Amino acid sequence: MNIVERAKNILISPKTEWEVIKNEQSTVADLFTKYALILALIPVIAGFIGQSLVGISLGPFGSFKVPVVNGLIYAVLYYVLTLAGIYLVAFIVDALAPSFGAQKDMISSLKVVVYSYTAVWVAGIFQILPMLAILSILGLYSLYLLYLGLNIVKGSPADKVLGYTAVVVIITIVVYFVIGAIVGAIALGGLMMGTLQGM
Repeated sequence: MNIVERAKNILISPKTEWEVIKNEQSTVADLFTKYALILALIPVIAGFIGQSLVGISLGPFGSFKVPVVNGLIYAVLYYVLTLAGIYLVAFIVDALAPSFGAQKDMISSLKVVVYSYTAVWVAGIFQILPMLAILSILGLYSLYLLYLGLNIVKGSPADKVLGYTAVVVIITIVVYFVIGAIVGAIALGGLMMGTLQGM
């Protein structure tokens, strides 16, 4: 599997690509090392550059740059916890599968979650310029990818897949809200300590 081809295909022709993905032999290690670990770096690196090197515009008040060390800490924490979050969401997707007429299989659940994130990760490039970060909303296309993946790869029937998708989206929001709170608290704590030490 070529990572660029896979990302392009899942974004441009998702129905066809999900069928290919469904029939592929994969392992947890393959899904992470050959895809998730690489693509998840896009928003992390772009966000670090945007917040710590370019800076966030405050209009007439100038701009604000997150100190580089704090930005790096935030980036590393966010990256690690994002990947852990993917596994957790996949675990929940798998646990919920029988309730929505889908097959219980952790690898297929992980495939759906990992490849559904493609749009989010690719759209994360816009974080490189904070004024363009709003374009990261294009990552919402991942919801459609999730819907298709739950139907095609997990086998959730048409009458249950919308509910399955909605439940997974809510769970994902909760998981990433918690991750964001943890990372934010640690990063803010580091920023405050740096500010106090500089006084």
